[in-house]
Amino acid sequence: MGLSASSPAAAAAQSPSASKQHHTASLPSECPMHQEKLSGCPMHMKTPDHRTENAEDVPAHQERAYEYVACPVTGASQMSDDIDPSNMMPPPNQQPSPGQPFPLSTVREESSIPRAHSDKKWVYPSEQMFWNAMLRKGWRWKDDDITGEDMTNIIKIHNQNNEQAWKEILKWEALHAMECPCGPSLMRFGGKAKEYSPRARIRSWMGYELPFDRHDWIVDRCGKEVRYVIDYYDGGAVDKNYQFTILDVRPAFDSLSAVWDRMKVAWWRWTS
Repeated sequence: MGLSASSPAAAAAQSPSASKQHHTASLPSECPMHQEKLSGCPMHMKTPDHRTENAEDVPAHQERAYEYVACPVTGASQMSDDIDPSNMMPPPNQQPSPGQPFPLSTVREESSIPRAHSDKKWVYPSEQMFWNAMLRKGWRWKDDDITGEDMTNIIKIHNQNNEQAWKEILKWEALHAMECPCGPSLMRFGGKAKEYSPRARIRSWMGYELPFDRHDWIVDRCGKEVRYVIDYYDGGAVDKNYQFTILDVRPAFDSLSAVWDRMKVAWWRWTS
């Protein structure tokens, strides 16, 4: 995000049995928390044409992500600089950049957000990946810009924002619990910081500030794609939970179902 939304390369498609073996093998074997049997909703494990996940749909930053997830019991992570023989691809961008002033962690945190068509969850970028991504987007470090401690806090804020966004999406998705008993999962997402939503523009005309960022998240509702718009507003000082952003999360006006959901919620808020 985003997750490593982030918004912001792929292996060849595998057979159902090979895909499951690939997922299981990629988990750090020495971590007891990862020894448990993988399970998932059958409706999330299949694509509409009843094939298992096509690895070409998996973002590059999610490939082999679990090799960098620290075990919550031992604190160790399984990291390798070798080429993955299954797809002949290098690991995620975890190498220090030229002239980097201080070392950064390569450990990645597992999110609570289910990844669509998979038995895994989305994995957040490491400090090193986040730093490299900022450089790719044109940011350049100066002596008084940022410190290693700042990067640690940035990652925690980034992850907390995504966790909060997913919680807000789950509140909306609760309206569809009967049609999707397995619950939703996140398919993909994208940043649209320079594309203000109609709602944000209307609010600005009324004197409110514009959001500093916007994401669109595409959710899999048991086979149905649903787009959510998330506007990020500055909420002031960062609290002890690394939360400072005010999130405005709602389904996009892409369908009559989304319009009806927003009408119902608006009525409930008004009458309460």
